[in-house]
Amino acid sequence: MIEVYTDGAASGNPGPSAAGVYIKLGNNHWEHRFYLGDLSNHEAEFWAVIHGLEICKRDFPGEIISIRSDSRVVVDTIEKEFTKNVKYLPLLSKIQELKQSFPYVFIKWIPEKHNKNADRIARAALKENH
Repeated sequence: MIEVYTDGAASGNPGPSAAGVYIKLGNNHWEHRFYLGDLSNHEAEFWAVIHGLEICKRDFPGEIISIRSDSRVVVDTIEKEFTKNVKYLPLLSKIQELKQSFPYVFIKWIPEKHNKNADRIARAALKENH
């Protein structure tokens, strides 16, 4: 099972934003950072999940994926497969589409203190580009 830790960061809400993805498989790990432009913090959190799934689709096709996020909005939206927020609808659709590439995709809320690597990566990407 691939563990995918995701986090978004924004300077202002909305404002310059970035996503961090920390992927762990056994004793190996990979770090990916993405500058996203002007978005809300929640939108950056969704994009972090999207980028995480895209990386796994490319690098770990057919694997079981466990996404870990400290965003309750993102986790609840993906679990319920529903949102009233029109800004999140296309992001949810993209996530649902990407999930089809894997036999199982789990999403789990984790406290911020357990998501330090993804947070560090997202903040680094924001700092590099802001």
